[in-house]
Amino acid sequence: MTKDLLQLTDFSSEEIHRCMSLSAEMKAEVKSGTFRKPLADKAFAMIFHKPSLRTRMSFEVGIAQLGGTPMFVTDAEISLGKRESVHDVAKVLSRYVDGILIRTFSHAQVEELAEHASVPVVNMLTDLTHPCQVMADIFTVYEKKGTIENQVVTYLGDGNNMTNSWLNLARRIPMELRIATNPNTMPDPGLLQAAREEGLSKIVVTDDPREACKGSDVLYTDVWASMGQKDQAGSKADLLQRFQLNQDLLSMAKDDCLVMHCLPAERGREITDEVMDGPNSVVFDEAENRMHAQKGILCMLLENR
Repeated sequence: MTKDLLQLTDFSSEEIHRCMSLSAEMKAEVKSGTFRKPLADKAFAMIFHKPSLRTRMSFEVGIAQLGGTPMFVTDAEISLGKRESVHDVAKVLSRYVDGILIRTFSHAQVEELAEHASVPVVNMLTDLTHPCQVMADIFTVYEKKGTIENQVVTYLGDGNNMTNSWLNLARRIPMELRIATNPNTMPDPGLLQAAREEGLSKIVVTDDPREACKGSDVLYTDVWASMGQKDQAGSKADLLQRFQLNQDLLSMAKDDCLVMHCLPAERGREITDEVMDGPNSVVFDEAENRMHAQKGILCMLLENR
């Protein structure tokens, strides 16, 4: 049966751990100038409805390093769901390529694409979740701390697709996940409830950022107004100013706390220059690790095809 990655919960805990190990192996090989080619003669359609730097570059370079062929497709070419139905696009692309990767707004559209495709579908980002980013995040934690389990992770700011992705991760990897946000900027209620009901991790939601940062192993933030929501930037800034990741909040965390941001950053808003460029920051390690973690994901999805 075709396996997809639409949300992180499509992977088991064991598969996430295996992806960490596989990504580490391939990253070490790249650093030594060695490239395995498990995707030789494989082609991938990469559909983009949103602009991208890290997502496009990390997937294109990563697929090429693995011996595959990435094909960049914008909505202007296919007008997914308008010029041609999602069903028909899925059926046609499945005859041409070995995987469909999509970065878009509607999560339901990605689910529909996967329903009708006979090749793996990967969610490169939707408004609901961003599983590839959180896999790169935890791979970075894995590198820096030697484990991804039982970490105290504090997410500061808007309850967006990254917050939702950390909630999904908490259903697979034991941790204490603290979400510090305004009561008016909460994450998806269904995903929050599911993470709590899973019972694997401790989930804390608070509007007290200083309390949330105490003793944290990881401090994480993202832009306050995501792509497609920039008209809300002013109102979100008013609601979330107290949750800016700055030196004061960092001082509440452990000395070896990792500062993380999925980028792009609006410096001076959700994070200060002092913290983003400081000694605790692993922001650009995360960005690099997008490529290595995604290579692990693709290898796992296609290994039995």
